[in-house]
Amino acid sequence: MMADLGGPQPREEMAAKVRRDAEQAAAGLAWIKMIVPDPAVPEVVAGTVTLWSHHTDDGPISEIGWMVLPRFQGRGLGKRAVRALLEQARDENRWGVVHAFPATSNTASNGICRSVGFRFVSETDVTFAGRVFRTNHWSVDPRTDLN
Repeated sequence: MMADLGGPQPREEMAAKVRRDAEQAAAGLAWIKMIVPDPAVPEVVAGTVTLWSHHTDDGPISEIGWMVLPRFQGRGLGKRAVRALLEQARDENRWGVVHAFPATSNTASNGICRSVGFRFVSETDVTFAGRVFRTNHWSVDPRTDLN
């Protein structure tokens, strides 16, 4: 699941990350949603989809990212979750243009971007967890661009 991001994050860093994520979600600074394949079994989580804002060298941007556990991949769950969160952003008129940066090697995530309505911007290097990755930069305006 994290192969395109250099593998799992160190266990000793996870408590602080979960705390930061929970604080951001509680403050409304990020939308962090669980991907639940079957609403009748809400305790089974297939992954997450997150929308947040952060600063770059070019100024603030809104970014979306997602992860789907391997045993749930290939079922369209990631695509549906990304679309649902972007529809919520559209319906609440929040976040503006949303960017995604899947690794160039992540065929499935790049396919999600294409199928949901993102526009390819460029290939770019992105630093994540102290590592530099070659990514495809995509953008979508949920108010006008969703397929």
